Amino acid sequence: MANSGGPRILGRIFVLLILILALAGGGVLWFDYLNIIDAKTFLAPVFERIPFLKGSGRSQASLPAQEAQLDLDAERLAVRLEALELRNMELDKKEQDIQNRMGEINQMAQDLEERQKALDEREKSFNAQLSDADIKNRNIESNARNLTGMPPERAVGILTAMDDQDIIDVLRKTDEIAQAEGSSSIVPYWLSLMESGRAAEISRKMVGRPSGLD
Repeated sequence: MANSGGPRILGRIFVLLILILALAGGGVLWFDYLNIIDAKTFLAPVFERIPFLKGSGRSQASLPAQEAQLDLDAERLAVRLEALELRNMELDKKEQDIQNRMGEINQMAQDLEERQKALDEREKSFNAQLSDADIKNRNIESNARNLTGMPPERAVGILTAMDDQDIIDVLRKTDEIAQAEGSSSIVPYWLSLMESGRAAEISRKMVGRPSGLD
C-alpha cells in the first residue's frame, strides 16, 4: 500500500506542472493578443534553445517616432497650405489690379469716344460752314458777273436795294474778277452813280474792313 502511493503523488505533481505551464502559456498568449507584451520577445531565451522556434520578436513602431512623423507631416501640410493661401492672395490682388486697370482703360476709351464724337461734330459744323461759305462765294461771284454784264444804271439800282455788307461783298468780288482777268474794274463807276452819302459810307467800310474779315 505504501509503495503504490508514491506513483500517484508523482502523477498528480506532473499533471499540476502541466496545468501550470498551460495556464502560464495561455496567459502569455492572452497578453500578447492584448498587445501588452511581445510573446516572442518575452520567450526569446526559450526560443533560442529550440532551433525551429528561433526568430525575432514582433516589431512594433515606437509611438514617439510615429508622433514625431505625424507632427512633421502636419507642419509640412501647414506650410503648403500657407503657401497656397499666399498664392491665392497674390492672385486675388493681381485680379483686382487687372479689374482696376480694365476700368481705367474703359473710362479712357469712353473719354476718347466722346472726344471723337465732339471732333466729328466740329468737323461737320466746319464743313457745313465751308459749304455755306463756298455757296455764298459762288452766289456773290455770280451776282458780280451778272451785274457787270448789265447797264451800269440798272446794276447800281439793284446794288442800292441791298444792304451795305452785301454791296461790299459784290464790289470786292467784282474787283477780284477784273484783276484776275486783267481788265479795269467797273466798281468806281458804280460808286459814282450812287447817292454820294451812301457811296461814301460803303467806300469807308470797304477801306476799314479788309475782305478777309468779312
